[in-house]
Amino acid sequence: MTDLGKIDRDFFDEHVYPYLGAERDDELLGPKHGVDFGVIDVGERVVALATDPLSILPELGFERAAWFAFHVVVSDVAVSGLSPTHLAVDFNLPPEITDEEFATVWRTFDREAKKLEVSVVTGHTARYSGCRYPWVGGATTLAVGEKETLVRPDGAEPGDSVLVTKGPGVETAGFLVTLFEDHIDLPRETIEDAKERYYDMSPVEDALVAANAGNVTAMHDATECGIHGALVEMARAANVRFDVTHDDVPILPGVLEACEFFEINPWESTTEGTLVLTASPESIDDVLSALSDAGIPAAEMGTVCEGDGVYVDGSRIEHPDVDPSWQVFAEYADRD
Repeated sequence: MTDLGKIDRDFFDEHVYPYLGAERDDELLGPKHGVDFGVIDVGERVVALATDPLSILPELGFERAAWFAFHVVVSDVAVSGLSPTHLAVDFNLPPEITDEEFATVWRTFDREAKKLEVSVVTGHTARYSGCRYPWVGGATTLAVGEKETLVRPDGAEPGDSVLVTKGPGVETAGFLVTLFEDHIDLPRETIEDAKERYYDMSPVEDALVAANAGNVTAMHDATECGIHGALVEMARAANVRFDVTHDDVPILPGVLEACEFFEINPWESTTEGTLVLTASPESIDDVLSALSDAGIPAAEMGTVCEGDGVYVDGSRIEHPDVDPSWQVFAEYADRD
């Protein structure tokens, strides 16, 4: 198992995958390493669902921290192409959180849920000794929708194009610079550019806009291990090869400078908010146009081919396994 972050594929295959409880005929998609969500067949419709930890960092301010926490937990089902519909939330809160601070968190969840027409259907809220920031619970999001609109994570096919939104390092820049601004020796303009990436850290709109625009065959949010990790996981899930280039990928202001300051490879670092997707050739222009109309930068970065693996400019890359931003976060948190 990796020391920090998500478990690696070997650990998953040995210790998780063989032990998944009962087999059920209504399970259309079960757990796979690197896959964002599962799917249940409920007759004429399907339910996509995903569970994620809840992270709240008071240093960000409770409203801003709660915005990010909400979008993290709904993003994994949004990449199914179905709009999130229902939410179950478990808060295991540290004793020191005040009623007013929690109220800010929960009202932010309520505000963001209303924007997406998501209903909170159940949950649990308590303070417990031993709980501490930032990990304060977990949540499960459901998306109920029509079978024909479901975008499977393993749906990439030879001939499809590989598209990406927002580019690398969005979360690394927006999150780390916002959190550790006082430790960063960069020009003020660069710092402000990087901090503006904070509210780019949601792929929900990206996924829903793209899925509604054309024949999107697979989607994955580029969280831990970044764009390179997402590409490898998507190609592996579909048993295909990706041939891509970095040349046309959008790079938002402040990202490269922030990643260079923290000595992080932006292509291998977490970038919540960035969406990697595949689309059939006839849908490329429609998807890119819809994303552009929504103000979301996006570009075509390659093609899907027969074979296996991911090749960047002709050279095969492997999954990074460990996200470099985890160690940087730990080091700078210790300084604070």
